[in-house]
Amino acid sequence: MADHSSRGLDRRTLLTALAGAGTAGLAGCSSLTDRESDADTTAVDADRANELATQFAPTLYYDAAEPWFPTDPRPYATEQDGETVVDGFDALNGYHERLADAGEPPNRTVFYNVVEYADSPLSVVQFWLYAAFDQFTANFHWHDWEVLHVFVDDDTGEPQLYVASSHSARVPNNEFLDPRPDPAPRILSELGSHSSALSINDEPDEFRRLGAPNLLADITNTAIEGVESLAELPLAYGLPRDEGGRLPYVVPEYEGQPVYDHERLPAVDESSLIDGSITVRAFDDLATPPTDLPERSTGVVFRHEDRDAGGDETAETEYTYDLAPTSDLEDIDDFAGPQLSFEFAVPEVAEDAVSGHISTAGVPWEQSRYDNPAEDITDPNHREALAERYDAIGAAAPINTVVAGVGEAVETDDAPDGEGLTTRDPTVEAVTLLESDSRMVPTFRGVAAARDVPAGEHRLTVNAAGQAPYSERLGVGRADGDTAADAEGAETAGRAERVTTAGVDAEIPLVARENARKLEVDAAGTDTDLAGVAVEDDFAGRLYDAPTEGSDAVYVHRGGAYTTEVRDADGELGAFRVNPDPGGGSDDDEDGTGPPGGPPIRIERPETGTASLSSFLVEIAVETRDQAQAILDDGDLRGKANGLRGLVRSLDAVIEAAERATESARAGNRGNADRQLRAVEAGIERVIRRLDAIGEEVPEPFVNAVRNRAEQATKRAAQARKAEQL
Repeated sequence: MADHSSRGLDRRTLLTALAGAGTAGLAGCSSLTDRESDADTTAVDADRANELATQFAPTLYYDAAEPWFPTDPRPYATEQDGETVVDGFDALNGYHERLADAGEPPNRTVFYNVVEYADSPLSVVQFWLYAAFDQFTANFHWHDWEVLHVFVDDDTGEPQLYVASSHSARVPNNEFLDPRPDPAPRILSELGSHSSALSINDEPDEFRRLGAPNLLADITNTAIEGVESLAELPLAYGLPRDEGGRLPYVVPEYEGQPVYDHERLPAVDESSLIDGSITVRAFDDLATPPTDLPERSTGVVFRHEDRDAGGDETAETEYTYDLAPTSDLEDIDDFAGPQLSFEFAVPEVAEDAVSGHISTAGVPWEQSRYDNPAEDITDPNHREALAERYDAIGAAAPINTVVAGVGEAVETDDAPDGEGLTTRDPTVEAVTLLESDSRMVPTFRGVAAARDVPAGEHRLTVNAAGQAPYSERLGVGRADGDTAADAEGAETAGRAERVTTAGVDAEIPLVARENARKLEVDAAGTDTDLAGVAVEDDFAGRLYDAPTEGSDAVYVHRGGAYTTEVRDADGELGAFRVNPDPGGGSDDDEDGTGPPGGPPIRIERPETGTASLSSFLVEIAVETRDQAQAILDDGDLRGKANGLRGLVRSLDAVIEAAERATESARAGNRGNADRQLRAVEAGIERVIRRLDAIGEEVPEPFVNAVRNRAEQATKRAAQARKAEQL
């Protein structure tokens, strides 16, 4: 494998990302319904279609662990109630029977469909690849159709754009504008799912998202501007396992049993599916994310029978395939099979819920993209480029895109044991679900990106193997022309795209199940109309911030120390201190394979206003005072005991003033509450001076914690004074 970590941003990719930008219009538009219409298409005559298909017939590179290769579904078709149907059980079982009998992939076929746009020199060659089954990390279904679109200028004979399909319509496809006429396109098929990555440069069996000196990137998709963490990352699905990402695959089940145990699949056994070294039975079977998953390697290459290998020796095993027009298949009415679903865990107060994701392959010739391939262009700049060249292609319209980086929350050495976190890149890739849309979106390089999301309220849920689930509500495209991203400065200005970021600053930190505690904010029985919840760790900062409709729940790392903030419908704030495992002394016997660890931490009947914020000041000061006292009681301070005693006294003064502020606020005495809060602020300043005077004899993590908490307390004291509600 090549060294992916050193790949820089190729100049051509950068220029493509910045060029040809469309003008952003009203938020909430959908590119499928609000963009300019494309011209009609008609089928190209058979001889010309065969000529183009032969010219651009792709070379296909498959993973060494791949069980299902492109095949002809017709041998598995039967007549049912007057219709021609390919049944999922028949196709999967029949494929493995033929594979065993032949000792090689049976009926190797790639199908093609060629259309031309009316009154335009633009034609498109579609290559449709059928596989008998799809097994992925959170997605599996009978039958699988993948497609490569090759947009060709009939006047020059040169390709204009490659579009390779990637999972659902929400996932940005892998695309390349203005590819070289030679060589023919190359496809890197994702293990099990068969999502198609492009190979454009001189490394035929590896995917490069970013270019390198003398080596092109394999996509020209646009980077997301305005989101700092994603500013140089072209937004396309890519090929995660070839980019260092780890993807644990899930064993598909039907009626509660592994699919290979079904009586209608006698030719299928456990070894017929993705190899066990890459699979897990369920995400919640693991206490921590798996770390021993193998990376991708090419195992098999498929070439059109007229295509010369040309010195490409990337795989020990090579096969040829036949080309056939999709018109040969159009008498098939349906690709059938019982639904196989994946249930996403969704954090909620009391019991976690589940949200089902179901995927189906569909029939290619019944899809609108079969007649209008331009519908599959997911990058607005690519559509805009074609629209400038060909009147047949409508200009790009504004679309809504939801993006976030998915990482992991872990303990930091800068904090006292069990009382502070940091974040890091993910150990494994995750899968996300927009529940209102029921579309599964896998991450790539730790990035979740959903394109062309309808305007409205959504709930984004993230699941990953060995991690506690994450979920948040977010609004996409409001009627006033704003998006959630506008408020955070994350809108992509001047382009046909509007970006809504999920998480905090476009980052979502997941927590390993063995370290997860559920934090519940239970609004039942309170008069406060809660509108939002946020969670801040003393060291990692804000980790969660989302709107809510009453109660909310989020999993936190038991090694953190948190400020939980609530917001009501009037914008008033409240705060509550949460420290799941002070001192890191937990001896929970949880193995992490059941519900994430230990009883929930519940904030019941949360309030907002001065009293709530003042009460928080008491809690954080008491926590800090007790830790200082514990250090004092341990002795061995080398003459610094007096300084630490002074720190304890200063914290006691802060506690006393905060308690009086709380009492005054609850009694409705604003004047006295404000005076006591100013005393708190002055006391916090004395705490910092005492801390500076102690020197290096006190443990550095404790000093760090005191400084961070003092900053948090100062902020909350100011909010308490400004609150309209006592």
